Amino acid sequence: MTVVAKLGSSIVAEDDGTLRSAVLDSVCAQVAELHHGGENVVLVTSGAIARGRRLLELERRPGAIDEMQAASAVGQGSLFRAYEERLGSQQVHAAQVLLTSFDMSARMHYLNARQTLRRLLYWRVVPVVNENDTTATDEITFGDNDFLSAQVAILLKVRLLVLLTDTPGLHTVDPRTSADAHLVEEVKSFDELHAYEVGEGTSTFGSGGMRSKVAAAEMASSAGIPVVVCGGTQPGSFLAAARGERIGTRFAPHRQRTPSFKLWLRYAKPSQGKVVVDDGAAKVLREHGSSLLPVGITGVEGEFAAGDAVEVVCDGEVVGKGIVNYSAAELGRIKGMKSSEVLERMPNAPGEAVHRDYFVLT
Repeated sequence: MTVVAKLGSSIVAEDDGTLRSAVLDSVCAQVAELHHGGENVVLVTSGAIARGRRLLELERRPGAIDEMQAASAVGQGSLFRAYEERLGSQQVHAAQVLLTSFDMSARMHYLNARQTLRRLLYWRVVPVVNENDTTATDEITFGDNDFLSAQVAILLKVRLLVLLTDTPGLHTVDPRTSADAHLVEEVKSFDELHAYEVGEGTSTFGSGGMRSKVAAAEMASSAGIPVVVCGGTQPGSFLAAARGERIGTRFAPHRQRTPSFKLWLRYAKPSQGKVVVDDGAAKVLREHGSSLLPVGITGVEGEFAAGDAVEVVCDGEVVGKGIVNYSAAELGRIKGMKSSEVLERMPNAPGEAVHRDYFVLT
């Protein structure tokens, strides 16, 4: 069995970029205890840019893309060594794994990442995963690595995702601004969240906030993975969460699991354009799980190729996302046509614009 723990920038580093050694000592000791008890653990960490700023003694937080990439390049090795040394002192091997959003969005890269992580776990190594900010073009691609941790949890089909943050969990209102805030101990349905103020506040180095943690929890729970959001600075919090004790906020897994391919399509594969459909097509997609045929298409937006992901839209509302069988130019020529008419123009053309096996409602 495997548990994924995600440490945000606010857990890893102080506001000035200094490593929070006591927190890292505690978390790594808890990881080692689980590891020696037979549990596999994957760590997803932020903090490379913060660490780079500290080592370079920069007066301000890097803002430009090239500054963040360079700071990450300086801080990444130091950050990994912080984990490697602490885990090594507990007789636990660690491995650095750097991923980008492209590794998650390109199916072959996604599968290769899964195989690598599986091999490391088979060898009883603790992977320390971080976004490769050195080559990433958007520092918040993974929302302070919240989304990355959910993607790692999904691709490995872990038993639990624990998001360690600087607050005890999800509250009814922002506890930093209201004395009436109460901890939400369990979320059984994401419809409940409408009653709470899910804020976007972050630390000096963080880019996620509670909103991205809730989104990550929804992603993982859709795959049947329970999620716990809890205070990472609280001694023993990770162990408590891993052992099923009451701590922080627990997000229950969805009863109806979504296939891994469709989770990848929904959350990791970026859309390259939009396909506009009529009311009839939208109803069929929503209620019957059918494929999208050219006859139901009324418009095409953007430039995309066959095999790209596109959003399917009706009356300005997104119905779902799918892998399209035609390019934007081709769909523009055959939109509204019956299948027989399409075959007259393109004898070897696929019957569906988007096959139901490659479509997911959003």
